Amino acid sequence: MSTGNPSGPIWFSVGEASGDLHGAELMKAFRAMDPDVSFTGMGGPAMEREGFVPRHSMREISLVGITEILGGLPRILKLLGIIKKELAALRPRAIVLVDCPEFNFRIARMARKLGIPVYYYISPQIWAWRSGRANFLREFVRKVICILPFEKDFYAKYGMDVAYVGHPLMDVLPLDRLDAMAVRGNRIGLLPGSRTREVTSLLPVFADAARRLAVDHPDLEYVLVRAPGMDEALLRSLWPTDIPVSFVSPDERYETFRSCRFIMAASGTVTLETALIGTPVLVAYKVSPLSELVGRLLINVKYISLPNLILGREIYPEFIGRDASAENLARTAGAWLDDPAAYGEVKDGLKVLRTMVGDPGAPGRAARIILDDLEGPAC
Repeated sequence: MSTGNPSGPIWFSVGEASGDLHGAELMKAFRAMDPDVSFTGMGGPAMEREGFVPRHSMREISLVGITEILGGLPRILKLLGIIKKELAALRPRAIVLVDCPEFNFRIARMARKLGIPVYYYISPQIWAWRSGRANFLREFVRKVICILPFEKDFYAKYGMDVAYVGHPLMDVLPLDRLDAMAVRGNRIGLLPGSRTREVTSLLPVFADAARRLAVDHPDLEYVLVRAPGMDEALLRSLWPTDIPVSFVSPDERYETFRSCRFIMAASGTVTLETALIGTPVLVAYKVSPLSELVGRLLINVKYISLPNLILGREIYPEFIGRDASAENLARTAGAWLDDPAAYGEVKDGLKVLRTMVGDPGAPGRAARIILDDLEGPAC
């Protein structure tokens, strides 16, 4: 049996908006199987709406890039010390880690010392860089639950039998309703990210690209989807007043994604959301020069966006670091606007991708795996 407190809450450790969404869906699945279960730890607003009792906000660890993590290290170390004391006092039934390996690996290590079982849902993207961390997961995590089709084979190379449950977005996205919606031919979406550093780096570049596009396409309209917790005043301050833009809340994001001809977006889980909805995206990402240099040396995958990784080819153009320029974005966007064949090829590729991410029911399958393991013999 588990050595955690069988009547205690399940502790979640979530550090970003996509993890908050997936954590909320997993909580729903847990409650369907065990109505008395409770949840606490670190999370966000979507989880709170499902009854999560937060001890810490996920915004406390939302950092970008290697240099940014180093700059915030003293604060994070202090936070980890607080969490260690809380875990020792509370002794939760189990800990569910969601992505964020730099932070969550430390949670896994302290949980092992306390004898609390740990499960990794939305397994970290260690296949992208520092792949040897799979050995850490094998030692410190009871079960790794992955959601991308190629991850099971990756972990098998490290002697791990992980559970593949399919992607939980298939449960979140109302695809039948979205498929019936019309696309506005002159609407361009803007998704500059969920962290302040991302937004301040990318939104001015998107604005400059929009100004360049206006020369040949003056009828374009722009819509910006605000990430959960993002200050709209900051977004408005970074967008020029002479280019019309509308702002929508996170609650309207899926309908807005579907209505766009295409989107300029920061790299992240949102690229898979848009891909499953069927909307082409120009992917951009900027970090500090040092982070970019280290990343180019260490990253061992050809692409950074999930649709490209799943398909094994560049369906979404990627503009990373110095390549994330207004000129490059405007050039590719102009091609999509002027060449129906090029745009149609992307749309066709997205239809194929939707067939590759598993059937609905991933959160339920993950919850069942965790509960069965907690009720069975200890590893």
